[in-house]
Amino acid sequence: MSRYVVKRVILAVVTVVIVSAITFFAMYAIPGGPFNSEKALSKEVITALNERYGLDKPVPVQYVNYMGKFIRGDLGVSLKTGRGVSTTIKEGLAISAKLGLMAASVAVFFGVVLGSIAALNRNKIPDRLIIFFSTLATAVPSFVLATLLLLFFCIQLGLVDAWSANSQSYVLPVVSLALYPMAYITRLTKTSMLDALNQDYVRTARAKGVAAWKVVFKHALRNALIPVVTYVGPMVASIITGSMVVESVFTMGGLGSKFVTSITNRDYTLIMGLTIFLAILMVAANLVTDIIYKVIDPRITFD
Repeated sequence: MSRYVVKRVILAVVTVVIVSAITFFAMYAIPGGPFNSEKALSKEVITALNERYGLDKPVPVQYVNYMGKFIRGDLGVSLKTGRGVSTTIKEGLAISAKLGLMAASVAVFFGVVLGSIAALNRNKIPDRLIIFFSTLATAVPSFVLATLLLLFFCIQLGLVDAWSANSQSYVLPVVSLALYPMAYITRLTKTSMLDALNQDYVRTARAKGVAAWKVVFKHALRNALIPVVTYVGPMVASIITGSMVVESVFTMGGLGSKFVTSITNRDYTLIMGLTIFLAILMVAANLVTDIIYKVIDPRITFD
């Protein structure tokens, strides 16, 4: 187990380095720079700013310098606002993490419950209704759903504020973020549950007279959750770091909207900080997911 974890950590570090290199060189491959859009600045001022932030050096040298600072925990400052990138990430993460955890919890809970109900009522009315609405949910893009919810509940009915710090304002963004993963988990749970219910160990448990709820929750559902865990790990990391579209629609100021703003402003240091943070969170989520496999099913080995 420990050997596997060490191996995965090394691979995670390599992955983050590759992601950072691709992002860094891709940024500089695009013509222009972070200060070129400032019409009021003269060429002399732009040259001075480039020298101040080290943007006048060759790109490979800039990358080595940036990664050296990153290893020491220095993410630099925003080229547009002058604020520390780490401070900006912390502020955005406070909003995105709360929103993401709420959305992920809703998606997992209702997805597993609805998927189990559909599997236990195969080809019956509850199954058909659940599959119909889950298919419909997967077909609706999050930005369309977010816009419709904003238009209907905020503008026309005025029941919910577009965005404020109170918990009521999280309702619509949570629904917008949770609907698609909830629908996907529902279908995934149903498929896995049907497969588990047809296994020999479930038939044996039923033949021995084991209570129906124990057969479902202790035997079938536990094994059916393994494919769900595979999806949930990266999904949680992705949601926590913020949905660019949903946060932009509701003007929440989380990591997603800050990432969009950084790309629009060509804010190199903020783009790099957010990208590396997302990469670290994704590889960590995958590692935790693999460990949870072992908890759910002790028969799984990491050899």
